[in-house]
Amino acid sequence: MTDESTADSTGSDQAAQHDRGPDPAVQHDHGPDCGCPDCGDPRTMDFLDKYLTAWIVAAMVVGVGLGSVAPGVVDPIQDLHLVEIGLIAMMYPPLANVDYARLPRVFSQWRILSLSLVQNWLIGPTLMFALAVVFFGGVVPWFPARPEYFLGLLFIGMARCIAMVLVWNDLADGSSEYAAGLVAFNSVFQILTYGVYVWFFALFLPGQLGLDAMATGIETFDIGPWDVFGAIAVFLGVPFAAGIGSRYVGTRAKGERWYDETFAPSISPLTLVALLFTIVVMFATQGDRIVAQPTDVLWIAVPLTIYFVVMFLVSFGMGHAIGADYSTTTAIGFTAASNNFELAIAVAVAIFTVSSGVAFATVVGPLIEVPVLLALVHVAIYFQRRFDWTGHETGRLDRAPSADGSPADTGGDE
Repeated sequence: MTDESTADSTGSDQAAQHDRGPDPAVQHDHGPDCGCPDCGDPRTMDFLDKYLTAWIVAAMVVGVGLGSVAPGVVDPIQDLHLVEIGLIAMMYPPLANVDYARLPRVFSQWRILSLSLVQNWLIGPTLMFALAVVFFGGVVPWFPARPEYFLGLLFIGMARCIAMVLVWNDLADGSSEYAAGLVAFNSVFQILTYGVYVWFFALFLPGQLGLDAMATGIETFDIGPWDVFGAIAVFLGVPFAAGIGSRYVGTRAKGERWYDETFAPSISPLTLVALLFTIVVMFATQGDRIVAQPTDVLWIAVPLTIYFVVMFLVSFGMGHAIGADYSTTTAIGFTAASNNFELAIAVAVAIFTVSSGVAFATVVGPLIEVPVLLALVHVAIYFQRRFDWTGHETGRLDRAPSADGSPADTGGDE
Protein backbone atom coordinates (compact mmCIF):
# COMPACT_ATOMS: atom_id res chain seq x y z
CA MET A 1 0.00 0.00 0.00
CA THR A 2 1.41 3.41 -0.91
CA ASP A 3 1.95 6.28 1.50
CA GLU A 4 -0.85 8.18 -0.24
CA SER A 5 -3.32 5.33 0.12
CA THR A 6 -2.22 4.84 3.72
CA ALA A 7 -2.87 8.50 4.42
CA ASP A 8 -6.28 8.27 2.72
CA SER A 9 -7.12 5.19 4.79
CA THR A 10 -5.99 6.91 7.97
CA GLY A 11 -8.01 9.99 7.12
CA SER A 12 -11.07 7.83 6.41
CA ASP A 13 -10.63 5.99 9.70
CA GLN A 14 -10.31 9.27 11.59
CA ALA A 15 -13.40 10.65 9.89
CA ALA A 16 -15.33 7.48 10.68
CA GLN A 17 -14.11 7.60 14.27
CA HIS A 18 -15.23 11.25 14.47
CA ASP A 19 -18.70 10.24 13.26
CA ARG A 20 -18.86 7.42 15.77
CA GLY A 21 -17.70 9.60 18.66
CA PRO A 22 -14.95 8.84 21.19
CA ASP A 23 -13.10 5.56 21.10
CA PRO A 24 -15.12 3.14 23.27
CA ALA A 25 -11.87 1.71 24.58
CA VAL A 26 -11.10 5.09 26.07
CA GLN A 27 -14.53 6.56 26.73
CA HIS A 28 -17.30 3.98 27.00
CA ASP A 29 -21.04 4.30 26.75
CA HIS A 30 -22.48 5.46 30.07
CA GLY A 31 -25.53 3.19 30.12
CA PRO A 32 -27.84 2.16 32.96
CA ASP A 33 -25.40 -0.46 34.17
CA CYS A 34 -22.36 1.84 34.14
CA GLY A 35 -20.59 2.08 37.48
CA CYS A 36 -18.12 4.86 36.74
CA PRO A 37 -18.23 8.13 38.71
CA ASP A 38 -18.63 10.23 35.53
CA CYS A 39 -21.98 8.69 34.62
CA GLY A 40 -25.02 10.89 34.98
CA ASP A 41 -27.34 8.03 35.88
CA PRO A 42 -28.35 8.34 39.56
CA ARG A 43 -28.32 4.54 39.80
CA THR A 44 -24.51 4.67 39.77
CA MET A 45 -24.47 6.54 43.08
CA ASP A 46 -22.51 4.86 45.85
CA PHE A 47 -24.73 2.52 47.87
CA LEU A 48 -24.01 4.16 51.23
CA ASP A 49 -24.52 7.69 49.86
CA LYS A 50 -27.63 6.80 47.89
CA TYR A 51 -29.49 5.59 50.98
CA LEU A 52 -28.04 8.12 53.42
CA THR A 53 -31.50 9.45 54.28
CA ALA A 54 -32.66 5.92 55.12
CA TRP A 55 -29.61 5.32 57.35
CA ILE A 56 -30.25 8.58 59.19
CA VAL A 57 -33.94 7.78 59.76
CA ALA A 58 -32.99 4.31 60.99
CA ALA A 59 -30.42 5.80 63.39
CA MET A 60 -33.07 8.21 64.69
CA VAL A 61 -35.49 5.36 65.34
CA VAL A 62 -32.81 3.26 67.06
CA GLY A 63 -31.81 6.24 69.19
CA VAL A 64 -35.34 7.03 70.31
CA GLY A 65 -35.98 3.35 71.08
CA LEU A 66 -32.70 3.03 72.97
CA GLY A 67 -33.48 6.13 75.00
CA SER A 68 -36.87 4.71 75.96
CA VAL A 69 -35.68 1.20 76.85
CA ALA A 70 -32.28 1.95 78.40
CA PRO A 71 -31.89 5.73 78.94
CA GLY A 72 -28.71 5.31 81.01
CA VAL A 73 -26.76 3.57 78.26
CA VAL A 74 -25.53 6.84 76.77
CA ASP A 75 -24.05 8.15 80.04
CA PRO A 76 -20.72 6.27 79.78
CA ILE A 77 -20.52 7.24 76.10
CA GLN A 78 -20.75 10.90 77.04
CA ASP A 79 -18.41 10.51 80.02
CA LEU A 80 -15.72 9.01 77.78
CA HIS A 81 -16.24 11.73 75.13
CA LEU A 82 -16.74 9.07 72.48
CA VAL A 83 -19.07 11.34 70.53
CA GLU A 84 -16.41 14.05 70.30
CA ILE A 85 -13.83 11.50 69.12
CA GLY A 86 -16.34 10.21 66.59
CA LEU A 87 -16.96 13.72 65.28
CA ILE A 88 -13.27 14.22 64.54
CA ALA A 89 -13.26 10.85 62.77
CA MET A 90 -16.36 11.96 60.83
CA MET A 91 -14.58 15.07 59.52
CA TYR A 92 -11.33 13.31 58.59
CA PRO A 93 -12.29 11.37 55.39
CA PRO A 94 -13.73 14.30 53.40
CA LEU A 95 -10.74 16.49 54.30
CA ALA A 96 -8.30 13.68 53.49
CA ASN A 97 -9.96 13.27 50.08
CA VAL A 98 -9.34 16.90 49.06
CA ASP A 99 -6.52 17.43 46.57
CA TYR A 100 -5.16 20.88 47.43
CA ALA A 101 -2.86 20.79 44.39
CA ARG A 102 -5.91 21.77 42.33
CA LEU A 103 -6.08 25.23 43.89
CA PRO A 104 -3.87 26.97 41.28
CA ARG A 105 -6.26 25.93 38.50
CA VAL A 106 -9.17 27.49 40.36
CA PHE A 107 -7.31 30.77 40.84
CA SER A 108 -6.53 30.89 37.11
CA GLN A 109 -10.28 31.34 36.42
CA TRP A 110 -10.87 34.57 38.29
CA ARG A 111 -14.29 35.39 36.88
CA ILE A 112 -15.83 32.05 37.77
CA LEU A 113 -14.00 31.94 41.10
CA SER A 114 -15.39 35.39 41.96
CA LEU A 115 -18.89 34.21 41.11
CA SER A 116 -18.47 31.13 43.30
CA LEU A 117 -17.18 33.28 46.16
CA VAL A 118 -20.26 35.50 45.98
CA GLN A 119 -22.57 32.48 45.88
CA ASN A 120 -20.89 30.51 48.67
CA TRP A 121 -19.81 33.22 51.07
CA LEU A 122 -22.32 36.03 50.54
CA ILE A 123 -25.60 34.81 49.05
CA GLY A 124 -25.65 31.43 50.86
CA PRO A 125 -25.08 32.66 54.43
CA THR A 126 -27.38 35.67 53.91
CA LEU A 127 -30.18 33.51 52.53
CA MET A 128 -29.93 31.02 55.40
CA PHE A 129 -29.91 33.87 57.92
CA ALA A 130 -33.06 35.31 56.32
CA LEU A 131 -34.82 31.94 56.40
CA ALA A 132 -33.78 31.34 60.02
CA VAL A 133 -35.14 34.76 60.99
CA VAL A 134 -38.47 34.16 59.22
CA PHE A 135 -39.06 30.67 60.59
CA PHE A 136 -37.42 30.83 64.04
CA GLY A 137 -36.65 34.49 64.72
CA GLY A 138 -39.98 35.41 66.29
CA VAL A 139 -40.68 38.12 63.69
CA VAL A 140 -43.67 36.34 62.16
CA PRO A 141 -46.64 36.21 64.60
CA TRP A 142 -47.50 32.55 64.07
CA PHE A 143 -43.85 31.43 64.07
CA PRO A 144 -42.55 31.51 67.66
CA ALA A 145 -38.91 32.32 68.40
CA ARG A 146 -36.80 29.16 68.62
CA PRO A 147 -33.19 30.24 69.27
CA GLU A 148 -31.88 26.67 69.24
CA TYR A 149 -33.25 25.95 65.77
CA PHE A 150 -32.20 29.40 64.59
CA LEU A 151 -28.60 28.62 65.54
CA GLY A 152 -28.79 25.13 64.06
CA LEU A 153 -29.81 26.49 60.67
CA LEU A 154 -27.03 29.08 60.77
CA PHE A 155 -24.41 26.45 61.60
CA ILE A 156 -25.52 24.60 58.47
CA GLY A 157 -25.74 27.69 56.27
CA MET A 158 -22.26 28.93 57.12
CA ALA A 159 -20.56 25.59 56.28
CA ARG A 160 -19.77 24.96 52.62
CA CYS A 161 -19.81 21.39 51.39
CA ILE A 162 -16.53 19.56 50.79
CA ALA A 163 -17.70 15.97 50.28
CA MET A 164 -21.18 15.17 48.95
CA VAL A 165 -20.97 18.00 46.43
CA LEU A 166 -18.59 15.84 44.39
CA VAL A 167 -21.25 13.12 44.26
CA TRP A 168 -24.00 15.46 43.04
CA ASN A 169 -21.65 17.08 40.54
CA ASP A 170 -20.55 13.74 39.07
CA LEU A 171 -24.11 12.47 38.78
CA ALA A 172 -25.11 15.61 36.85
CA ASP A 173 -22.04 15.39 34.57
CA GLY A 174 -20.48 18.56 35.96
CA SER A 175 -16.82 19.46 35.74
CA SER A 176 -15.02 17.14 38.16
CA GLU A 177 -11.87 19.22 37.80
CA TYR A 178 -13.54 22.46 38.77
CA ALA A 179 -15.69 20.96 41.53
CA ALA A 180 -12.58 19.42 43.12
CA GLY A 181 -10.80 22.76 42.87
CA LEU A 182 -13.67 24.60 44.54
CA VAL A 183 -13.79 21.97 47.28
CA ALA A 184 -10.08 22.54 47.95
CA PHE A 185 -10.61 26.29 48.04
CA ASN A 186 -13.66 26.09 50.33
CA SER A 187 -11.82 23.76 52.70
CA VAL A 188 -9.06 26.30 53.24
CA PHE A 189 -11.41 29.30 53.29
CA GLN A 190 -13.65 27.53 55.82
CA ILE A 191 -10.79 27.05 58.24
CA LEU A 192 -10.15 30.79 58.20
CA THR A 193 -13.69 32.18 58.14
CA TYR A 194 -16.27 29.75 59.58
CA GLY A 195 -15.86 31.06 63.11
CA VAL A 196 -16.14 34.67 61.92
CA TYR A 197 -19.32 33.90 59.97
CA VAL A 198 -20.96 32.11 62.90
CA TRP A 199 -20.04 34.96 65.24
CA PHE A 200 -21.33 37.63 62.85
CA PHE A 201 -24.63 36.03 61.80
CA ALA A 202 -25.48 34.19 65.03
CA LEU A 203 -24.08 36.30 67.86
CA PHE A 204 -23.68 39.84 66.50
CA LEU A 205 -26.26 40.53 63.75
CA PRO A 206 -29.52 39.62 65.58
CA GLY A 207 -29.00 42.32 68.18
CA GLN A 208 -28.00 44.90 65.57
CA LEU A 209 -31.17 44.26 63.58
CA GLY A 210 -33.45 44.64 66.59
CA LEU A 211 -34.33 40.94 66.84
CA ASP A 212 -34.66 41.29 70.60
CA ALA A 213 -36.42 37.98 71.24
CA MET A 214 -33.80 36.11 69.29
CA ALA A 215 -30.85 38.00 70.77
CA THR A 216 -32.15 37.41 74.30
CA GLY A 217 -32.70 33.72 73.58
CA ILE A 218 -29.19 33.32 72.24
CA GLU A 219 -27.75 35.08 75.28
CA THR A 220 -29.28 32.42 77.53
CA PHE A 221 -26.91 29.87 75.96
CA ASP A 222 -23.98 31.87 77.36
CA ILE A 223 -21.66 31.32 74.41
CA GLY A 224 -19.01 33.67 73.09
CA PRO A 225 -16.87 33.97 69.97
CA TRP A 226 -14.03 32.00 71.53
CA ASP A 227 -16.33 29.05 72.21
CA VAL A 228 -17.03 28.92 68.47
CA PHE A 229 -13.39 29.40 67.46
CA GLY A 230 -12.23 26.78 69.96
CA ALA A 231 -14.69 24.19 68.65
CA ILE A 232 -13.63 24.90 65.07
CA ALA A 233 -9.95 24.62 65.97
CA VAL A 234 -10.54 21.12 67.32
CA PHE A 235 -13.25 19.67 65.07
CA LEU A 236 -12.11 21.28 61.81
CA GLY A 237 -8.47 22.11 62.46
CA VAL A 238 -7.39 18.67 63.71
CA PRO A 239 -8.95 16.61 60.86
CA PHE A 240 -7.82 19.28 58.35
CA ALA A 241 -4.20 18.87 59.46
CA ALA A 242 -4.57 15.08 59.53
CA GLY A 243 -6.07 15.10 56.03
CA ILE A 244 -3.23 17.16 54.59
CA GLY A 245 -0.69 14.98 56.37
CA SER A 246 -2.17 11.71 55.17
CA ARG A 247 -2.33 12.93 51.55
CA TYR A 248 1.26 14.16 51.70
CA VAL A 249 2.58 10.91 53.18
CA GLY A 250 0.30 8.60 51.18
CA THR A 251 0.94 10.07 47.75
CA ARG A 252 4.68 10.10 48.26
CA ALA A 253 4.82 6.60 49.67
CA LYS A 254 2.38 4.86 47.32
CA GLY A 255 1.47 7.37 44.60
CA GLU A 256 -1.56 9.52 43.86
CA ARG A 257 -3.46 6.77 42.07
CA TRP A 258 -3.22 4.43 45.07
CA TYR A 259 -4.22 7.23 47.43
CA ASP A 260 -7.26 8.34 45.40
CA GLU A 261 -8.46 4.90 44.28
CA THR A 262 -7.56 2.69 47.27
CA PHE A 263 -6.88 4.60 50.46
CA ALA A 264 -9.47 7.39 50.16
CA PRO A 265 -12.40 5.03 49.40
CA SER A 266 -11.34 2.74 52.25
CA ILE A 267 -11.65 5.48 54.89
CA SER A 268 -14.82 7.11 53.49
CA PRO A 269 -17.22 4.85 55.45
CA LEU A 270 -15.79 6.33 58.68
CA THR A 271 -17.85 9.45 58.06
CA LEU A 272 -21.13 7.54 57.85
CA VAL A 273 -20.33 5.31 60.85
CA ALA A 274 -19.41 8.29 63.04
CA LEU A 275 -22.44 10.27 61.83
CA LEU A 276 -24.87 7.46 62.60
CA PHE A 277 -23.25 6.82 65.99
CA THR A 278 -23.69 10.50 66.87
CA ILE A 279 -27.32 10.48 65.74
CA VAL A 280 -28.13 7.38 67.80
CA VAL A 281 -26.66 8.97 70.94
CA MET A 282 -28.34 12.29 70.18
CA PHE A 283 -31.80 10.82 69.74
CA ALA A 284 -31.36 8.51 72.70
CA THR A 285 -30.98 11.64 74.85
CA GLN A 286 -33.81 13.48 73.10
CA GLY A 287 -36.44 10.78 72.94
CA ASP A 288 -38.90 12.79 75.01
CA ARG A 289 -38.52 15.80 72.72
CA ILE A 290 -39.13 13.73 69.60
CA VAL A 291 -42.22 12.03 71.02
CA ALA A 292 -43.64 15.32 72.31
CA GLN A 293 -42.84 17.38 69.18
CA PRO A 294 -42.60 15.06 66.17
CA THR A 295 -43.43 17.90 63.76
CA ASP A 296 -40.22 19.76 64.65
CA VAL A 297 -38.29 17.74 62.07
CA LEU A 298 -40.73 18.81 59.36
CA TRP A 299 -40.67 22.40 60.58
CA ILE A 300 -36.87 22.55 60.31
CA ALA A 301 -37.01 20.78 56.95
CA VAL A 302 -39.05 23.54 55.28
CA PRO A 303 -36.44 26.35 55.34
CA LEU A 304 -33.70 23.84 54.50
CA THR A 305 -35.57 22.68 51.41
CA ILE A 306 -36.18 26.27 50.32
CA TYR A 307 -32.50 27.03 50.85
CA PHE A 308 -31.18 24.10 48.79
CA VAL A 309 -33.55 24.72 45.86
CA VAL A 310 -33.13 28.51 45.75
CA MET A 311 -29.33 28.34 46.06
CA PHE A 312 -29.05 25.85 43.22
CA LEU A 313 -31.40 27.67 40.85
CA VAL A 314 -29.88 31.09 41.54
CA SER A 315 -26.29 29.83 41.27
CA PHE A 316 -27.01 27.82 38.14
CA GLY A 317 -28.73 30.82 36.57
CA MET A 318 -25.81 33.10 37.45
CA GLY A 319 -23.34 30.66 35.89
CA HIS A 320 -25.35 30.48 32.69
CA ALA A 321 -25.75 34.27 32.64
CA ILE A 322 -21.99 34.95 32.69
CA GLY A 323 -21.44 32.50 29.83
CA ALA A 324 -19.96 29.51 31.67
CA ASP A 325 -20.42 26.12 30.00
CA TYR A 326 -22.77 23.49 31.42
CA SER A 327 -20.15 21.43 33.24
CA THR A 328 -18.69 24.48 35.01
CA THR A 329 -22.12 25.95 35.75
CA THR A 330 -23.18 22.65 37.28
CA ALA A 331 -20.04 22.47 39.42
CA ILE A 332 -20.54 25.96 40.88
CA GLY A 333 -24.29 25.36 41.25
CA PHE A 334 -23.94 22.26 43.39
CA THR A 335 -21.02 23.74 45.31
CA ALA A 336 -23.23 26.66 46.32
CA ALA A 337 -26.31 24.55 47.10
CA SER A 338 -24.56 21.91 49.23
CA ASN A 339 -23.46 22.29 52.84
CA ASN A 340 -20.94 20.71 55.17
CA PHE A 341 -23.39 19.13 57.61
CA GLU A 342 -20.58 17.16 59.25
CA LEU A 343 -18.95 20.42 60.39
CA ALA A 344 -22.29 21.91 61.50
CA ILE A 345 -23.07 18.85 63.62
CA ALA A 346 -19.57 18.74 65.10
CA VAL A 347 -19.57 22.40 66.16
CA ALA A 348 -23.14 22.21 67.51
CA VAL A 349 -22.34 19.17 69.63
CA ALA A 350 -19.05 20.63 70.83
CA ILE A 351 -20.61 23.90 71.99
CA PHE A 352 -24.13 22.87 73.06
CA THR A 353 -23.75 19.10 73.78
CA VAL A 354 -25.31 16.21 71.93
CA SER A 355 -28.66 16.56 73.71
CA SER A 356 -29.24 20.18 72.62
CA GLY A 357 -31.86 21.51 70.25
CA VAL A 358 -29.09 23.14 68.20
CA ALA A 359 -27.47 19.77 67.53
CA PHE A 360 -30.90 18.29 66.78
CA ALA A 361 -31.51 20.94 64.10
CA THR A 362 -28.17 20.29 62.41
CA VAL A 363 -28.96 16.58 62.04
CA VAL A 364 -32.02 17.42 59.97
CA GLY A 365 -29.60 18.92 57.42
CA PRO A 366 -28.36 15.67 55.81
CA LEU A 367 -31.80 14.12 56.25
CA ILE A 368 -33.21 16.72 53.84
CA GLU A 369 -30.16 17.52 51.72
CA VAL A 370 -29.76 14.04 50.22
CA PRO A 371 -33.22 13.64 48.58
CA VAL A 372 -33.44 17.32 47.58
CA LEU A 373 -29.99 17.44 45.96
CA LEU A 374 -30.61 14.14 44.22
CA ALA A 375 -33.77 15.66 42.70
CA LEU A 376 -31.74 18.70 41.64
CA VAL A 377 -29.38 16.39 39.75
CA HIS A 378 -32.29 15.61 37.43
CA VAL A 379 -33.10 19.32 37.19
CA ALA A 380 -29.52 20.04 36.09
CA ILE A 381 -29.62 17.31 33.45
CA TYR A 382 -32.91 18.79 32.18
CA PHE A 383 -31.28 22.24 31.94
CA GLN A 384 -28.44 20.69 29.92
CA ARG A 385 -30.94 19.56 27.29
CA ARG A 386 -33.20 22.60 27.57
CA PHE A 387 -30.71 25.45 27.12
CA ASP A 388 -28.38 26.23 24.23
CA TRP A 389 -24.84 26.28 25.58
CA THR A 390 -23.06 27.03 22.29
CA GLY A 391 -20.45 29.73 22.69
CA HIS A 392 -20.34 29.55 26.49
CA GLU A 393 -16.93 29.79 28.07
CA THR A 394 -15.52 26.54 29.43
CA GLY A 395 -13.87 26.27 32.80
CA ARG A 396 -10.92 24.56 31.09
CA LEU A 397 -8.46 26.50 29.00
CA ASP A 398 -7.85 23.66 26.53
CA ARG A 399 -11.50 22.94 25.76
CA ALA A 400 -14.25 24.64 23.77
CA PRO A 401 -17.91 24.02 24.71
CA SER A 402 -20.26 22.07 22.48
CA ALA A 403 -23.96 22.75 21.93
CA ASP A 404 -25.00 20.78 25.02
CA GLY A 405 -22.65 22.74 27.24
CA SER A 406 -20.08 20.02 27.83
CA PRO A 407 -16.43 20.69 26.95
CA ALA A 408 -15.83 19.38 23.44
CA ASP A 409 -12.61 17.50 22.79
CA THR A 410 -10.18 19.59 20.76
CA GLY A 411 -7.67 16.84 20.41
CA GLY A 412 -5.39 18.15 23.12
CA ASP A 413 -4.05 16.19 26.02
CA GLU A 414 -6.00 16.07 29.21
